[in-house]
Amino acid sequence: MIFDMDGVLIESESLWRIAMIQGFKEVNMNLTEADCRKTMGLRIPEVIEIWIRHFGFFHLSVADIESRIMALLLELIDKKGEFIPGIPELLNYCKQNKIKTGIATSSSHQLMNAVIKKLKLEDQFEAALSAEFMTYGKPHPEVFLACAAKLQIPPQHCLVIEDSLNGTVAAKAAQMKVIAVPDADHIDVKGFALADHRAKNMQEVLVLFKSLFS
Repeated sequence: MIFDMDGVLIESESLWRIAMIQGFKEVNMNLTEADCRKTMGLRIPEVIEIWIRHFGFFHLSVADIESRIMALLLELIDKKGEFIPGIPELLNYCKQNKIKTGIATSSSHQLMNAVIKKLKLEDQFEAALSAEFMTYGKPHPEVFLACAAKLQIPPQHCLVIEDSLNGTVAAKAAQMKVIAVPDADHIDVKGFALADHRAKNMQEVLVLFKSLFS
């Protein structure tokens, strides 16, 4: 079982939007929450490059903007980070049934480690990988393939939980099975038809998971 992180393990998508809107505003780029949703699942430097091109602010430093957004986000995670409802039960089911678990995220190593610490998941995962320094980010399958390799499980035998379309595309490109759990703003996105299963929440995922592994 491979989990995406933001919006799957932790209630962080809204925190990402707060941090991005504030970070971009400080360099005179005014983004809306809808703008932020357009780039779900991408690595933060890629997101910043998209908006720099959009606004034509080519003099700005991607690294400086990323550093500021990350500082804002880490503070928010520390203060407000919480499990997605149903995730503790799902993780407990995996542990009780000796199902290997991994994280494959587009977020940075720093953020991934902060989330693991905040949620006290240090002993939960056999593999935790960030695409930060990989050649490609989602929707490329690289991070999922690397996670499967670290888990020592063939990609075709992996099941992924994703909330973003980019992540769903990446997991399917890795030849993995996917349960998509899009948020309310993306529930009707046609691209999620790629997923093998769709669920409204993690409670539904657990019921589905038990039926698949019974």
